[in-house]
Amino acid sequence: MTEEHQDTLNPTDKMALQSGIAAFETKSFAQAQRLLFPLAERGNPDAQYRMAIMCQNGLGMVANMEKAKTYMESAAEQGYAFAQHGLGFMYMQGECVEQDYVKAIEWFRKAADQNLIGAMATLGNMYEEGQGVEKDAEEAQRWYKKAGF
Repeated sequence: MTEEHQDTLNPTDKMALQSGIAAFETKSFAQAQRLLFPLAERGNPDAQYRMAIMCQNGLGMVANMEKAKTYMESAAEQGYAFAQHGLGFMYMQGECVEQDYVKAIEWFRKAADQNLIGAMATLGNMYEEGQGVEKDAEEAQRWYKKAGF
C-alpha cells in the first residue's frame, strides 16, 4: 500500500482502502471487491491494481479481461510499480492484451526503475532468453545483479 496514494483520500475512503486491501490479502475477494470497486472507479491506483487481479482471475466476481486490462493500465500509468510489473506480465504472457515483448520490457523497466526486484529479475530473464530484446548475457547478468542474485 503506498502512502502517497492514501494521502489524497478522505478518512472514509482511506479506511475503505485499508479494509479492502486487508480483505484482498486474506482472500475475502467478494468483500475486497465491494470495498475497492468504488475507489478503483475514482482512479485510486492501489484499488485499481487489486481490482485488476480479481477481474483477471475471477476472484470474487466473474472474470473480465477487458476490465482487468483497464484497471492495470490505469494504475501503471499513474506510476504504481506493482501495476507496471503486472502490466508487463500481461504483455509478456499475452493475458488480457495481445502478446508484445517490447511493451512488456517497457513496463518492466518502469517498475525496475522504482526498485521492484521482481521486475529486475524478469528483465534479466528476458535478456537471457532474448524475449523482446537481443539475447545479451551481460545485460541479463547486470539485471540479475541489480535484483540481488
